[in-house]
Amino acid sequence: MPASQRPKGWKLLKAAIATRKAATMLAFGFSSGLPFALLIGTLNAWLGEAKINLATIGVLSWIGLSYAFKFLWSPIVDRLKLPLLERIGRRKSWILLCQVVLVASFAGLAATNPAANIGTFAVFAVIGALGSSTQDIAVDAWRIDVADERTTVELLSAIYQFGYRIASIVGGAIALVLAARMPWATVYLIMGGLMVALMLVTVQAPDTVRPDAEVLHKELEEPGALEPSVRGLALAIVGLGWTWAIFSIGRFMVSMLTTAPGAKQPSVADFTKEYGPWIIFATVFVPLIVAAVINWLRSHHRYVLTSSAARQSGGRSVVNHLYVSLVAPLSELAGRLGWGVVIVIGLILTYTLCYNIWTAFAFPFYLDFLHYSKDEVAFASKVFGIIMTMVGISVGGYLFLKIGRLPTILIGAILPVFGNFVYADLAEGGPNIDAVSHLFRLDVLAGLFGSDERIVRLLMAITMENISTGIAGAAFVAYISGIVSRRFTAVQYALLSSLTFLIGSLGRGIAGEAFDTYGYAMVFRWTAAAGAFAILFVALEWVRVAHESRRAQAGTAPKVEPAKA
Repeated sequence: MPASQRPKGWKLLKAAIATRKAATMLAFGFSSGLPFALLIGTLNAWLGEAKINLATIGVLSWIGLSYAFKFLWSPIVDRLKLPLLERIGRRKSWILLCQVVLVASFAGLAATNPAANIGTFAVFAVIGALGSSTQDIAVDAWRIDVADERTTVELLSAIYQFGYRIASIVGGAIALVLAARMPWATVYLIMGGLMVALMLVTVQAPDTVRPDAEVLHKELEEPGALEPSVRGLALAIVGLGWTWAIFSIGRFMVSMLTTAPGAKQPSVADFTKEYGPWIIFATVFVPLIVAAVINWLRSHHRYVLTSSAARQSGGRSVVNHLYVSLVAPLSELAGRLGWGVVIVIGLILTYTLCYNIWTAFAFPFYLDFLHYSKDEVAFASKVFGIIMTMVGISVGGYLFLKIGRLPTILIGAILPVFGNFVYADLAEGGPNIDAVSHLFRLDVLAGLFGSDERIVRLLMAITMENISTGIAGAAFVAYISGIVSRRFTAVQYALLSSLTFLIGSLGRGIAGEAFDTYGYAMVFRWTAAAGAFAILFVALEWVRVAHESRRAQAGTAPKVEPAKA
């Protein structure tokens, strides 16, 4: 379905309830968006109100890494038949299981006082994040599986986003409004009730038959592909790197959240300084090195199959799936881009750094530092803010059409830097924001609607930030979509986009401690300075693309053989 023909607004809602599949997709989009809003954003408002220090909130925000790491266990979700539940459907069984886990997680959070038992509270939050990210795997697969000519995957994807955005308002704005009138525990129980209702939709949803493919990835067994033993070794090296990284982060989270009352907590800054570079090395550069070695072996016909391999067992199929998820995407990318892959990875790691680092602290900043009410923050951040983000996304799409890909990506790297400076000014009382407001008579306009300068100040900061990040987000998604290979579209996109969650989550850990130590304004300026790295890598990528274009026009660009992994 061409983009110009995709329904929008009320037409999209009408399309969403026109068929059983589309209506189910709307519910599944809501089911995916609700726990993300509650666990990654709204939960921090609860923690801030409970007077949990920002360093602890920053570490707890690392539960967002489950969304970065979810591709690691996607083969299990794809291949494993759940006892008893398998009979209700291939994808539905996993979706239903995850919804049960989420209900239990919300109930556990509601039954735990974070101020008195933050360790137990964190355990329930981690369980919820794992359930939510695993549900995303199953929902994404369901969307692709059930698509047909009437309900295309493009239409289902648009409906999914529609449901997801509705959930972000329910889990953000409405949850804050409710929390202003009842205990947080009651709010999360209500949200758990919504998940129970969604379980009823899941049971009635259509599903697809599990295929009987004996060999998951046939091309891995064809002549020219690496020998299985070499693939296994490459997978083991990459897998050990990821395992060590996850274990190191998990161990530190446990030590941070189980520190006895009154005892000194471990330093997030020290952990990030000591382990952060090694975590990046283990999860990014080790796989890149392995990918380079694989490409060299293939190009020199070392350790490759000379004839088709025999049929493989189910265990080999799972290993193949893991290999295609963890190793093959970077192998293909490194083979296609050469040394340029370093620039691409650098751009991906740094592009969202400027604004991803502090987003987990938005609610504590608004509610506890600036002392806005829950109702004010609910409207400004989750209603008005979402509208401004959609404006930014629309502007980003327009810029792509008018000025091209790389200029838009550069604008998306620059604007969030100014957004962070605006927030630094807001943290210091907003003198510059007030001056701009007075210049354009926005304060007078606000007075006509019964508002005041405080609200104008907040709305102006959110406008700058959300439009900037909307443009940046649209540019970033388009960039990754353009850089991935069609042969590895899903897994390569998932792997590359997960790198942003990794660097952002590590940064949020150290940001929480920095907010406590140096204050919001200073850290906002530091995160603005971090945006310079993204600008640098965009400039390098522009030079790389221009160089490759000139070589292609001159007929000297190297021909890279498509990787068979």
